[in-house]
Amino acid sequence: MSLAVKFGLAVSTADALPSAFVVFRDDLCRVVDRCAALGYDGVELALRSASQVDVPAIRRRLAATGLEIPCISSGQVFAADGLYFTHPDEAIRRAAVDRITGMIRLAAEFGAKVNTGRVRGIVPEGETTATATARYLDCLGQCAGVAEPLGVELIVEPVNRYEVNFINSCAEGLDIVRRSSRPSVKLMPDLFHMNIEDPSFRESIEAARDYITYVHVADSNRLAPGWGHMPFAEIFGILSDIDYRGYLTAEILPRPDPDSAAQQAIRFLNQELKHAHDTKKPSEGVRRRGHRL
Repeated sequence: MSLAVKFGLAVSTADALPSAFVVFRDDLCRVVDRCAALGYDGVELALRSASQVDVPAIRRRLAATGLEIPCISSGQVFAADGLYFTHPDEAIRRAAVDRITGMIRLAAEFGAKVNTGRVRGIVPEGETTATATARYLDCLGQCAGVAEPLGVELIVEPVNRYEVNFINSCAEGLDIVRRSSRPSVKLMPDLFHMNIEDPSFRESIEAARDYITYVHVADSNRLAPGWGHMPFAEIFGILSDIDYRGYLTAEILPRPDPDSAAQQAIRFLNQELKHAHDTKKPSEGVRRRGHRL
């Protein structure tokens, strides 16, 4: 098997929450140029609303740099605005769906996916997981109804128990994806969350191999890859074994500073992929736009 991947970086606008796991917070056109100069293939946009993006301007920068927008993430819809799919108030659930459908239409402009992430919500105090699941699947189904005609994937991201109390492990995420019965709904493992919740990288990734279309990477301490103790060589081997072909996007803290974090992430990922490549297939090279093991 081979691992044909691209490298992305999670970024946002200048007014992003301090708690957002993004490296660059700036004018999005400038962010695209900075990421292109560092050697990334794409930028994941962490947004509160689709209205934050000037589509014509971003199109011009993408055309000029060759970068892509592989994904739009929605964690700030939950964290900043308190909108989520499991909320007991139907009006708030409807507002969350409206916000995500706006992002779906924006994603269609760029051929991107939409990460439903923490906007899935929590199990409210005094309620059951079954009730939260029913609300979540209803909202997800409404979003899928918009996404599928536009060719947009909705990706479910398991998030660790210290951030939310609903859909924590990849096994739980896979169960939700299957229960949705929607072709647009896929799974997005995040290595940071997996390191907390999943007993085995291999078992979790192999079990979900037919549903994984996007992957978040970070080291064990949420810093740039290479600055913690995440077993990246093992994980790259597992992704190679399932013939994963997609983005590895760094969703990391901007420490010690944004430029150092962004530089470390792309440097380490390229080196790690090249090391695995040299070990297994010394006759092939690593390409700038799309990388192959």
